[in-house]
Amino acid sequence: MSTLKQRPNREDLVIGACLDAYGAVRHEGRLADRALEYVLRNRKHMYSAERRAVAEYVYGLLRHQRLVDFLAERAVKGFDAMSSARKDLWRFAILRTLEGENPSAIVRAQTLQGDDVKVLKGLDTQRAALDKLKPRDRLAIETSMPDFIAERLMKEFGADAFTAAQAMNVRAPLTVRVNTLKATREQVQQLLEKEDVKVTPTPLSPFGLTLETRTNVFSLKTFKDGFFEVQDEGSQLLGMLVDAPPRKVVDACAGAGGKALQLAAQMKNRGELFALDVDERRLEDLRLRARRAGVHNVRVQAIPADDQALEATRALHGVCERVLVDAPCSGSGTYRRKPDARFRLDEGALGDHVARQKQLLARFATFAKPKGRVIYGTCSLLTEENENVIDDFLGSHPDFELAPATTWLGPELGEKTTRNGMLRLAPHLHNTDGFFGAVLVRKG
Repeated sequence: MSTLKQRPNREDLVIGACLDAYGAVRHEGRLADRALEYVLRNRKHMYSAERRAVAEYVYGLLRHQRLVDFLAERAVKGFDAMSSARKDLWRFAILRTLEGENPSAIVRAQTLQGDDVKVLKGLDTQRAALDKLKPRDRLAIETSMPDFIAERLMKEFGADAFTAAQAMNVRAPLTVRVNTLKATREQVQQLLEKEDVKVTPTPLSPFGLTLETRTNVFSLKTFKDGFFEVQDEGSQLLGMLVDAPPRKVVDACAGAGGKALQLAAQMKNRGELFALDVDERRLEDLRLRARRAGVHNVRVQAIPADDQALEATRALHGVCERVLVDAPCSGSGTYRRKPDARFRLDEGALGDHVARQKQLLARFATFAKPKGRVIYGTCSLLTEENENVIDDFLGSHPDFELAPATTWLGPELGEKTTRNGMLRLAPHLHNTDGFFGAVLVRKG
């Protein structure tokens, strides 16, 4: 085993796989995780360390795409006229230089020309051109954000906008949520350590663990036996706002069920938990995960994507204690994990998300009984998808009122994680994904 750990990466294999996967994302529009999965699945002879290197390089290219292009266009003669493959080779070389690798070694490994070393060594001079740009343009290019996202980050975070954007360009920690139906956090920590996985308790969520050891988490016996689920710490806090009692609870946009399983644990496997979604395929994932977790109070139901959803769920209207609306969104809070998502969003798509969020919140709020609660959440940092949606809803639904999230998070945690009574998490402040959560109580 020690021989394998010390074995050097085979540069030609890593470079080829990296360029293939990145090209599939940038030029063919494939999702980064799927492109990587496809490329690496067809390279069965690669070592695990080589596979990790490919993934980190591809995500690095995506996280720094605008900065790399900015430098390439200024430093590399004739860059704009090159083929896509040649451009990507240069992009890769520039990324590796920015990450501190030796320019001479990069030129040799990537079969560039001898004089190209000077280009890579001169990148700092080219980077100085960023100082001449307007603040919005510099932020957008240096942190590789679309211009309209950079504008919104400046409005949201002010002087901390650059720090906020940079925090979305680092690798996210691997966090899991302990399945309290089966064990305590301390017990799961001990089980993982027996599998040689070093873990530390998450500082915010009382149910979370951060895995410090790099491993295939899904191959662990502790995972296969249902003792934990992979879930960001911020997502766990959003789930805590639901505080689901063992009666009638709805997860209205359940997807693959990460939060539904958390709610089932809150309910101690009692009562009825209705997991709804328009995607039958993702709900099948939820069924599998529920069996592994030992959850048996969940009722999985695929629903229509249009107004017929109300008719399909009529039995739930006005009778539910809790309704979670974890709405589809821009995903701007998850750029650490999905760096390519930023380049798939434009202002038109953002507007479509907001319209859909308002529609979903209004639709599923009808499920809440008097004094029942609706919890609206997103994995977005953008005010349009968060506070503005809540303001719009309260303006047209006088039978609801906002309740302070601190009530369910507790005063100490609430002070760290809320703003204006609502959950507000950001990578640079909390080392979680960006999350928003608001608790709406139906008057009665």
